[in-house]
Amino acid sequence: MTSSTDAGSTEQSTAQARPERPATERRVRPDRPRSEGAVAPRERTGKPVRRRSEGQWALGYREPLNANEQSKKDDNPLNVRARIENIYAKGGFDSIDKADLRGRFRWWGLYTQREEGYDGTWTDDDNVDLLEAKYFMMRVRCDAGALNAAQLRTIGQLSTEFGRDTADLSDRENVQYHWIEVENVPEIWRRLEAVGLHTTEACGDCPRVILGSPLAGESLDEILDPTPAIDEIVKRYIGKKEYSNLPRKFKTAISGQQDVVHEINDVAFVGVNHPEHGPGLDLWVGGGLSTNPMLAKRVGAWIPLDEVPDVWEAVVSLFRDYGYRRLRAKARLKFLIKDWGIEKFRQVLEDEYLKRKLIDGPAPELPEKPIDHIGVQKLRNGLNAVGFSPIAGRVSGTILSQVADAAEKYGSDRIRFTPYQKLIVLDVADDQVDALIDELEPLGLQARPSIWRRNLLACSGIEFCKLSFVETRKRSQALAPELEQRLADINAELDVPITININGCPNSCGRSQIADIGFKGQLVDDGTGNQVEGFQVHLGGSLGLDSGFGRKLRQHKVTSVELGDYIDRVVRNFVKNREAGERFAVWAVRADEADLR
Repeated sequence: MTSSTDAGSTEQSTAQARPERPATERRVRPDRPRSEGAVAPRERTGKPVRRRSEGQWALGYREPLNANEQSKKDDNPLNVRARIENIYAKGGFDSIDKADLRGRFRWWGLYTQREEGYDGTWTDDDNVDLLEAKYFMMRVRCDAGALNAAQLRTIGQLSTEFGRDTADLSDRENVQYHWIEVENVPEIWRRLEAVGLHTTEACGDCPRVILGSPLAGESLDEILDPTPAIDEIVKRYIGKKEYSNLPRKFKTAISGQQDVVHEINDVAFVGVNHPEHGPGLDLWVGGGLSTNPMLAKRVGAWIPLDEVPDVWEAVVSLFRDYGYRRLRAKARLKFLIKDWGIEKFRQVLEDEYLKRKLIDGPAPELPEKPIDHIGVQKLRNGLNAVGFSPIAGRVSGTILSQVADAAEKYGSDRIRFTPYQKLIVLDVADDQVDALIDELEPLGLQARPSIWRRNLLACSGIEFCKLSFVETRKRSQALAPELEQRLADINAELDVPITININGCPNSCGRSQIADIGFKGQLVDDGTGNQVEGFQVHLGGSLGLDSGFGRKLRQHKVTSVELGDYIDRVVRNFVKNREAGERFAVWAVRADEADLR
């Protein structure tokens, strides 16, 4: 099956159907007057160009157009679990089939980590055999970041026993282990599932973890509690083969308030009050960063809470069927939205998948700053949430086990991860708040952090990631205290947050394009002809009130060792030249280029 849109029109040749006319009849000479009634000659437009198929299933293109699509057709990636348990865990790393290792393992939250000893000059697909260590990063799926004490303690214990005490909080509300051996994976799964956790579709071309508000159901500011919808989506659709072969990864955010970076998700539902229908959720689609960043677009539809799972399924199904499968670089939903436009997307969603019209709805009001829930705030139940800030999500299994113990000690059985690599303990009584804060502070978890510790975010970096060119999360551990000291004389003047996001490569797991000061890792010339770790700088990116991507200065890069100096210089220029109450993102757009270098 083809369409004019996807395959191009077919030229019908009529040259042999009629005799060739003499040249004098086919052409009008410019110096000869045309007789009355003569027809003007048609301009030659050239042969029609046939567009290549984008591999869209709905248009009949089911044959794989790249190796990734072929691998998924050869065997549904969810099936690899049986081979992990019955073959690879017994035979060890060398027994793993490469198609499983570099593809299907991801559907169960497993990526090989980077071999030690190879700097950024080795980062290239041609070196995959060298860069691939015999250990795995394992991602534990934590939908809405919601955990109880027993679950958090299990995560901590597994880290200390099987992951060399590694445990990083990701900006997707997950936990990431490192140093995992395939021989131990079945036992890790058994223990996680015993407490209601899993790694199903934590990676891969499938619906990844669902971002949800850390304070869902308890926040004084949320429009509604979407937890029932999140739970229903996970129950109905996650791990189901009908939705496990998507063109690329699919990210979801659902919250009663704007605390889940909804603008950079494939689909998002954000709390909003409809003037006639009351509390519901505003639908957004097509967000994503990486090398072609795009912010999600409002569909303009108001979704009642009980219809969210059905609408989510419809969006996923549309992406599965119409998403581009020819080139992986264009396979995210955002590219389909860009080509179709939001009006066509809504029409197809309604007509082909929902079989009904959606209700038009208003846009939610924009927040003035990120809602990260750090510090102490009252809950609906009269108790408190205490938000703690590790530096760029770097914790450990030991620390997480101690947090579980402390939460129980002070009366809490609810712990939450956040989309900003932070951790929150709910249900803390007024007279227990200070004691909990004091107990966790020696662990590097601060409830009253500096502006730098609070607003620093980083990806895994070259320490573990095969795609990274530079060190990021490890570097951030020294950067935050460095900035606290260097900028001590002006920190009190900073009445607005300044976010710093550090990313190790162009894929933007660390969201470099939407930070006040964003760094994208790459190799740079140190001025003497040597290639060293460095960054391209993005300035003034943000979500919410000033949504947009950062400003890039021509040929402006900094080396890794210059990070502290550069941030110090730019922040001081901001404090010196800003207008009263001006946010960094606004200042960066209008600032003189010299003040940003």
